[in-house]
Amino acid sequence: MTIGFGFIGASDIAKHKMLAAIRNTPDCEVVSVYSSNLERGRAYAAETQIAHAASSLEDLLANPAVNAVYISTTNDLHHAQTLAAAKAGKHVICEKPLAMSLTEAQDMLAACNAAGVILATNHHLRNSAAHHKMRELIAAGAIGKPIAARVFHAVYLRESLQGWRLDKPEAGGGVVLDIVVHDVDTLRFVLQAEPTEVVSLSQHFGMSSSTVEDGSMAVFRFDNGVIAQVHTAFTVPYAGNGFEVHGTEGSLIAKNVMHPAAQPEVLLRTAQGEQMLELAANEVYGVGVARFVAAIQVQGSPAASGDDGLRSLAGALACLESARTGQKVAISV
Repeated sequence: MTIGFGFIGASDIAKHKMLAAIRNTPDCEVVSVYSSNLERGRAYAAETQIAHAASSLEDLLANPAVNAVYISTTNDLHHAQTLAAAKAGKHVICEKPLAMSLTEAQDMLAACNAAGVILATNHHLRNSAAHHKMRELIAAGAIGKPIAARVFHAVYLRESLQGWRLDKPEAGGGVVLDIVVHDVDTLRFVLQAEPTEVVSLSQHFGMSSSTVEDGSMAVFRFDNGVIAQVHTAFTVPYAGNGFEVHGTEGSLIAKNVMHPAAQPEVLLRTAQGEQMLELAANEVYGVGVARFVAAIQVQGSPAASGDDGLRSLAGALACLESARTGQKVAISV
């Protein structure tokens, strides 16, 4: 049986990442797209060869060919759209951040559980071969007991994405909800640990309005004792990206692992010397779709569940609160 997907949001990521990921997954197809602007939705459907442009959210959800939805609207809309999809009996894969508040995210989990539908969060970075290898090596004791980590994920936000992310706090703009939430999830996945507190500073360097941050530097403490520094920005064009984990018996030093289009490298450094573990870049969005479909078919679980989305959101919101108050903030769900 073909699993029909409906796109809620005629977005750039849906067009350039998720469309191919779904079409490359056996027995899956995107059958409808909904945009708040019907003419834009029709143009988007024609360009991407999606059969149907829905006139409303209700129109898309009433379509019997739609079994699951992918939500990539602005962050403030995720909550209501997920509740509507759950009520209609549709499985949901939702972009990060899952919601604007923990209460909203908890509502989304409860609604999907009550309706018996899958809720997944599109945290694609945890699907990379590099992060899976780092997780495996740490779990196997390759670097001893982890002590500290560092994520550097400062980028230059390309013009096509600059809109609401830079000037609409009410829609969930700013670098923390856009990027830090990814980094929290990646740290959780690789370390197999949960963040417990954070201290953070935000930066307003001129790309964004004064109402949202365009840079952030934070230090998280995890429940396994690790402290992790996270640097993110929309304003830095040449920093590159990477992820390091340092332990009592060695270090993992990874480059080009926080962006799925890059060629990843992971270096293991111990008393025995250095070992470069070069890994092919894998299709992280495809992995996420395949795991989501397997969960729908009761053959597995999502790569990142709704609960993962909730916990990563908790870390990002605490980061914002710390920057606002100048205080260390506890992270709890």
